[in-house]
Amino acid sequence: MEGDKYRFGDFELDVAGHLLRRAGEPVHVEPRALDLLCHLVEHRDRVVPKNELLDEIWGDRFVSEAALTTALRTARLAIGDTGSRQDLIRTVHRRGYRFVATATVLGDEVPAGTLGQADSASAPTDGPSGPDSQTIRFCRAADGTRIAYATVGSGPPLLKAANWMSHLDLEWTTPVWSHWLGGLARNRRLVRYDERGCGLSDWTVPGFTFDDWVDDLHTVVEAAGLDRFPLLGVSQGAAVAVAYAVRHPERVSRLVLAGAYARGRQVRARTEAEREEAALDLDVARVGWLHQDPRFLRVFASQFLPEGTPEDWAEFTAYQRQTTSPSNGVRFLEEFARIDVSTIAHRVACPTLIIHSRDDERVPVAQAGEMAALIPDSRLVLLKSRNHLLTAFEPAWDEFLAHIDAFLAE
Repeated sequence: MEGDKYRFGDFELDVAGHLLRRAGEPVHVEPRALDLLCHLVEHRDRVVPKNELLDEIWGDRFVSEAALTTALRTARLAIGDTGSRQDLIRTVHRRGYRFVATATVLGDEVPAGTLGQADSASAPTDGPSGPDSQTIRFCRAADGTRIAYATVGSGPPLLKAANWMSHLDLEWTTPVWSHWLGGLARNRRLVRYDERGCGLSDWTVPGFTFDDWVDDLHTVVEAAGLDRFPLLGVSQGAAVAVAYAVRHPERVSRLVLAGAYARGRQVRARTEAEREEAALDLDVARVGWLHQDPRFLRVFASQFLPEGTPEDWAEFTAYQRQTTSPSNGVRFLEEFARIDVSTIAHRVACPTLIIHSRDDERVPVAQAGEMAALIPDSRLVLLKSRNHLLTAFEPAWDEFLAHIDAFLAE
């Protein structure tokens, strides 16, 4: 090894100490993304092939190239680079990746305030958060369904209500969710779970209703030993979070809803044309999911990530196939269309933050407005994005995290 410590721009990288700093301050990076960055910096004199990175970072564990793509994006984000600029990490088509920024090897004489302190300094105060540091456990719902839940990070708790297409382990390897986990677990203990029929929870279950989902959330609360906590709901998980907050006001201190809707598409259809459109949407979804039609799955992915690239849609499609069975995919969509918390949302007693993309193509922004009008102590924040699930490389993502941090700190 040429050296254990490197400086490039405002950054200092301690390979031996597994630590990245910027202007003397620790930068939190998901462990495998930091491993990737270290390897690229150490071998910056050449193009590093994809297979070498997969072997070096994941060893004998089999992962798809999507895991490498996610780690690369996370590493670039940590050092202020992007896939479009490639000022520091460059993609060499069909060959691999190369660290192209000028890096200086640091000696033991590094002055105070830089990585010379790394040997005596502790890790970043929020602790590591990644697939290797999360703890996965299981609990059982009243009907015997096994529910998987995970905790990661340290600090005050934040519970995320389950939403569709989750997988507690694989979420760390997909660009759909990996940045969400790292951002939400920063300075917090993030608790999340896979809903029944999905991810690591049981796929074959006796019940598959909205009330089952709310009951499962409470099962996780009890199993995780949570007393009073802020609750985050994303997409249809927002309606579950609202229902839980109404049923258990003593438990929920604050509510954050992202991409939320109070009424599913069938419920909010008022005209004959709207009812026909809702029915057609479900019919197409049934055919697409049951037959795993790649054309449909690609269109479905583009609804969640309209500003994504074809590669993003391909990764999204591959991921959704791993999260649930085709038959369960149809059951989820059918139940989502019937969701209705519009008659109880006014009973939410805690402060509520509602965040929504202005041009969300999956859930119209009008649904966020309806939710904000229903919940008494709520505020609505609209972000400049078309994506239903925000990506790590759009300005709206940093705004999203900043709004949540400020709201939970009040």
